[in-house]
Amino acid sequence: MNFKIEIPDESIRQALINKIDNLNKPKGSLGRLEELALQIGLIQQSLTPSLAHPCHLLFGGDHGIEREHVSASPRDVTWQQMINFTQGGGGVNMFCRQHGFKLRIVDMGVDHDLSAFSDIINRKIARGTANFRYEPAMTEAQFNQAIHTGAELVDRCAEEGCTIISLGEMGIANTSPSSIWMSIFGKLPLKDCIGAGSGLNSEGIRHKLEVLQASLDNFQAQNYQPIDAIRYFGGFEMVGAIGAMLRATERHMVILVDGFIMTACMLAASQLYPEILAYAVFGHCSNEGGHRDMLNLMNAEPLLSLNLRLGEGTGALCSYPIIDSSIRMMNEMNNFDNAHITKYF
Repeated sequence: MNFKIEIPDESIRQALINKIDNLNKPKGSLGRLEELALQIGLIQQSLTPSLAHPCHLLFGGDHGIEREHVSASPRDVTWQQMINFTQGGGGVNMFCRQHGFKLRIVDMGVDHDLSAFSDIINRKIARGTANFRYEPAMTEAQFNQAIHTGAELVDRCAEEGCTIISLGEMGIANTSPSSIWMSIFGKLPLKDCIGAGSGLNSEGIRHKLEVLQASLDNFQAQNYQPIDAIRYFGGFEMVGAIGAMLRATERHMVILVDGFIMTACMLAASQLYPEILAYAVFGHCSNEGGHRDMLNLMNAEPLLSLNLRLGEGTGALCSYPIIDSSIRMMNEMNNFDNAHITKYF
């Protein structure tokens, strides 16, 4: 795995600030919109940044740890929802239609034969990961395949002119690896990183903690690097998303980050390449336990907090109009000189 990830060139920063400050408004009066415009201008190295051909990649995969009953939903829900997405009936479908995103549905490792559905891109690595309570979730070869697949799909979007990419997931039990990554990379007690997922009660959360703590104890008996923790616990859909994030950064695309799972993927990616955070816009803080703390690990301030916990990338998609407004501000608002308004600061 070798990506060329660089912090955006800062030489354009002052010119961007000057343009934003000279729009016909009180300085700083458009708050986060001004911050977003500056960030996206830096990413694109342009005083007239644009949002073109937005794409949403939805990665699906099953998890061996689901066999330990750490989720309120059975794994069959993964493939059933993947089929539902092909029929346009999911939350992700609705928001993609609303905001003009091209949706690509990707089978990274669903435990079901989805080959009959032409709208699902078949990149199946295996029918779910191994159970990380007892062994690594994936082999090194499978990890590399997942990373490469995510990168390849971003390349396809970029070739269509995409400048902003949103990522989502479908995988029952994927809050479990997310919680473990948060604990490892944030150096936090595991109990502070676990929530209800798709609807566990208090007894279910207690059991989930017990299972995940045993898994983590087995892993921490080894010497490891961040990439080892990603491979040992991650799902195919999650590692695919990390590959997509890394390639999008290489291509100077805006990365729109969704809720708990995708934030965990960005946290993991930032352990490999810290520079990636300059390209990330965090769309939403969910009500999954620990999400706010995980955002804090990256000094990330999400655009929305709507108590969503659906996944699929829906929170990120809901935030898109705010990002669009920041770009419209940059490109469509007049400045003081052209509007013949006295600059009063």
